[in-house]
Amino acid sequence: MFTTCIHCNTDLGRNEAFAVFPIGTRLAFDAAKGRLWVVCRRCERWNLSPLDERWEAIEEAERRYRDCRLRASTDNVGMARLREGVDLIRIGVPQRPEMAAWRYGDQFGRRRRKQLLLTGAAVGGAAALIGGILAAGVGVGVFGGWAGTGIDSLIHGRPGTVVGRIVLPDGRLVEVRRKHARMSTIEHGAAADGFRMRLESVAGSHLLTGDAAMKAAARLLPTVNRYGGSRQQVQDAVSVLEQAGDPMRTLQVVEKRAGAPPPAGGAATRWKRTKTAWYDSDVEAISKMPGSLHAIEPHLRLALEMALHEESERRAMDGELAMLTEAWREAEEIAQIADTLFVSPSVETKLEQLRGGSGHHPAE
Repeated sequence: MFTTCIHCNTDLGRNEAFAVFPIGTRLAFDAAKGRLWVVCRRCERWNLSPLDERWEAIEEAERRYRDCRLRASTDNVGMARLREGVDLIRIGVPQRPEMAAWRYGDQFGRRRRKQLLLTGAAVGGAAALIGGILAAGVGVGVFGGWAGTGIDSLIHGRPGTVVGRIVLPDGRLVEVRRKHARMSTIEHGAAADGFRMRLESVAGSHLLTGDAAMKAAARLLPTVNRYGGSRQQVQDAVSVLEQAGDPMRTLQVVEKRAGAPPPAGGAATRWKRTKTAWYDSDVEAISKMPGSLHAIEPHLRLALEMALHEESERRAMDGELAMLTEAWREAEEIAQIADTLFVSPSVETKLEQLRGGSGHHPAE
């Protein structure tokens, strides 16, 4: 079994997804024609595998591709990303792309467990400190306000912590703190605008639409969703995605259910500000206002983060597919010549079996 690229002599790497074919982390296959390639990550050239090493790997690749829920496709090429980090490129009739819902249960569950452990330890330490102060005879009023603010910061994070720097459509780079992320607002908008978000930052309030709004929301939501979600919340979020049908429609659903109307009279912001900042004491009340990211129901916030992540990956995959299609055409010409040089009767029989068994699946 070859292990290096025949074009640039680079190590093709190994995978843990296919015991019968552990070479490479990007595999392309055509079940109808019985062909399997390893795509070199360095030069992007396709390495045709030897005939006697393909059959079981092609069957396994077809099965794993059909089971994978993160897929994108064009007329001739489909791509799926497996849990093990392997990209599968399927040549043939495309299948219906589906949401990668299976990933998010683990992702948000791990995030939730981590934050609960950290918060529990921090709150426990704060409680012990307060208990010691009380035991010393210090009055509650002396530190009551500090304690309330401190506990809130332990749970939700410090309001003044910088959580992101976002480039606006006009090229300006603005600093976003945690309180700004919680107060940024999803708005109802005209259909032509697409997704709308009013981003709050140190520099002011900025109405973002379309791709700019999606990128900003995708950057801020992991901060707002720092606790991930319970199993039920994740299931509810997945249901929102599945019922909507695709990421863009999911954004519309969340906007319709939880978005706020634009500020009255076209005001630049819905919040009362002092210069370029809010008083920290107002953060909690402001972040409960309709439409603010912090106020959106947890399962809808999770669905929104899932959809934005899904859409960004799909766009990246779609961009790759255009290049992959051209590479496949070139590789197919070479493979057709190579495969017809010498084919034994047993190989022809196996090829016919593959064509009949997995080469003509109806599009989903």
